[in-house]
Order: sequence, then C-alpha cells, then structure tokens
Amino acid sequence: KGFPFFLFFFSSFRPFHVEPTNIVDVNDDTQRVTDEASAMNKRIHYYSRLTSPADRALIAPDHVLPAPDEIYVYSPLGTAFKVDSCTDGYGKNSSLVTIFMIWNTMMGTSILSIPWGIKQAGFSSGIILILLMGILTLYCCYRVVKSRQMILLTDTSNWEFPDVCKYYFGSFGQWSSLLFSMVSLVGAMVVCWVLMSNFLFNTGKFIYNFVHDINVTDIVPGTNGSNKVICPSAASGHPPQNGSVMFSSGNRTGFELFEEWWDKSQTVPFYLIAVLLPLLNLKSPSFFAKFNVLGTVSVVYLIFLVTVKAAHLGIHLEFNWFTENEFFVPEFRILFPQLTGVLTLAFFIHNCVITLLQNNRNQENNVRDLSIAYFLVGLTYLYVGVIIFASFPSPPLSKECIEQNFLDNFPSDDIMSFVARIFLLFQMMTVYPLLGYLARVQLLRQLFGNAYP
Repeated sequence: KGFPFFLFFFSSFRPFHVEPTNIVDVNDDTQRVTDEASAMNKRIHYYSRLTSPADRALIAPDHVLPAPDEIYVYSPLGTAFKVDSCTDGYGKNSSLVTIFMIWNTMMGTSILSIPWGIKQAGFSSGIILILLMGILTLYCCYRVVKSRQMILLTDTSNWEFPDVCKYYFGSFGQWSSLLFSMVSLVGAMVVCWVLMSNFLFNTGKFIYNFVHDINVTDIVPGTNGSNKVICPSAASGHPPQNGSVMFSSGNRTGFELFEEWWDKSQTVPFYLIAVLLPLLNLKSPSFFAKFNVLGTVSVVYLIFLVTVKAAHLGIHLEFNWFTENEFFVPEFRILFPQLTGVLTLAFFIHNCVITLLQNNRNQENNVRDLSIAYFLVGLTYLYVGVIIFASFPSPPLSKECIEQNFLDNFPSDDIMSFVARIFLLFQMMTVYPLLGYLARVQLLRQLFGNAYP
C-alpha cells in the first residue's frame, strides 16, 4: 500500500499520483513516467496556482486527487516509487497515548487533596459531588471539542479555542479567552514548580538523613505500630506542618553546609532549571505527549500505596448523617463548596483540550478518547479519595486530621511515602513541559500566527 509522502531534493521532488501501469520496477534505474502521468501532475499544480495556498475556496476536487493507497513519490526526472515507511499518521499519537496524556495532564497533584475534600463535604455527599462534577466538566469539554465543527464553510483544522471565541464573539472573545487560558496555564506552571521544589527538597533531605545516620522523630500525635499515621494539625495552633526533632551522629558542620545549599526556597527551585529548561525548548508535540505518558507510572504507584495502606489499616467508617462526633464527620456538611472548588481544577483541561487532540492520529475518535480519559480520572479520584478517607484510623485519630496533602499524614521516615514523593516529582517533571508547550502554542499563534515564528 502506498501513502502520501513529501520529499524535497533541490525543490524537484513533489507529491504526485502515478497510475500503477505507469510504474517501472523500483530496482530499475531507468524507470520513467508516461505522458499521461505527467499530464495529471500539471493538472494538480494548475489547481494549486489558481489562488493563494491560504485560500481553500479553489482546491483540487476529490475526483482529481488519487486514492490514498495510490499516491506515490514523483520526480520530474521520471522516478516514481512508493515509500512504505511513512504513514498518514506519522508524527501523530495513537488513541492510547492520547488517553493517557489527558489522564496524566488532568490529574496533576489534585489527587492528593481529594480525601481532604471528601472530609470537608462529608463522605456520601463527597462521592456524589465527584460524580456530578465529572459529568458536568466532561460535557463542557465535549462542547469545546465540538465547537470547531459547528463552524461551516471555514477551515478550522488549525484553530485553537481563542480562534473559536473570536468567530463567535469577535476580538473581545478572542483576547479574553486567551487571557484566562494563560492565567490558568501559567498558574498551573507556578504551582507545579512549587510542588516540584517541595518534593525535590524532601527527597534530598530524606536521602541525606539516611546516608549520614540522622534520626528524625516526629513530635505530632499519631498512631502506634509499624503503619503509623500522624495528625500534624493537632500538634499546635500553627498551620498543618510536620514537626520533627533531629538527632545527628554525624558532622555538624557538614549538616549546616547541607542546610545552606539545600534550601527549600532559596536554592532547590533553581536546581530544577537545569533539568526543565532543555525540555521546554523542544518543539515536538508528539514527544511531549509520549514523555507525559510516562508520568502515569506515578499515578499507578500512588494507587498501589493507597491500596497497601488501606489493607494494613482496615476500614474505619461510621455513618452520621447530620451530627458530628469526636472522631467522625457527618455525611453532609455545609463546607462542600471546598470540594467542588478542588474538583473544578481537578477536572479542568478545557482551555487546552483542542491543542491536545489536534495530535490524535484518528480525529474521529476524539470524543471517545476524551470520554475514556475523563472516566479514568474520575475513577482514580473516587478510588483514592474513598479509600484514604475510609481507612483513616478513627479512633484514635479524628477524620478532621486528614491533611490537604494526604501524604503529610504519614511520618517523614515512611519509605512508601518517600517513594511516592519521588514518583510525584517525576510526574510533575513530565507535566510541566507539556503545560509550557500548550502556553507557548496558544500565545504565539494568537500574536504571530505561528507557534514558532
């Protein structure tokens, strides 16, 4: 089977159709093209010169163009051959890659806050809100994807969402949508940078303490045993934070030097530049998609961690529909808007979904792939949120002890939590370049008409 192929050699090679009867054996160095094939070549180029390439009003009709399986590479010198190594979807992503890319990009670190959100809303109302918000955001995202197809008589294949807003609302719609899109993308990049700095700092500190035999003892209330769970917010009136006392048997001068060069806010954020700056300068959207899919490994490990912890801690539930006691929260709470706020961001991908799906090899599967990705995201949120909330040991601890980042409910020397932070750091490093690519494409295309001017 032959496919379209573009080959330029001193501007003399161009895509061209040749009847099978006009092709000489590929191994024949003297293969030529007949007058009939050359006439078709001139006819196609005649259509292309009737108007500018940007105007699609006068393009070669379908009956002039050959079928996809009958397109060959042609040179005016007479060579015509098939190139089997190229396909229509070259440089595109499969549906599987697209689904996992959307899943990983949408997930982010919102998954760490879902148990806290369920605690704020109540167990039963939390489950209902996750389902309803997932359906609502999926429908809104579906309308965004379909918005280009509702515009007839205009080629919208390369349009971004601001272009759609411009079509319906004029320049105000274009630039306002671009502004809000940039705010959300840049804001997400800032949050990712802060989280990566935090994960990298804690990872480096754990490794240093382990290598130099520095014992860390948490000074917050918690359970006893090998599967310890702590309640940082109950330690004092200060904001939830893991307090600890360190006993070092190593060199104090070396420890102070480490503290100076491994600071959470003054040094560690700058170390990330060396890793992320080269990734931000890559141009291939296919690379970003495949690289982003690798971050799914961290989500899989997080699900594994939640399952193992729940198996050891057991289930601790008590259904109090409207009353609150010392250890449990009611099923319905007036604080439920805090969960809906978390879910609004957790399910948000609307401003860049068109850009992500443009690189899907099978465009007719966009809606199906988007729906599957949303289903996986919602299922993951439900599983992690419900399991962590249900297995949190109450008593002796209250459900109110569940932190906004549920990893903070495990001691600082917990090995599985340490590995989870490493995986989350890796996930953020796969998401960050994709967010930068989306922001660059949307901004530069609106300003210069080209993603790489």
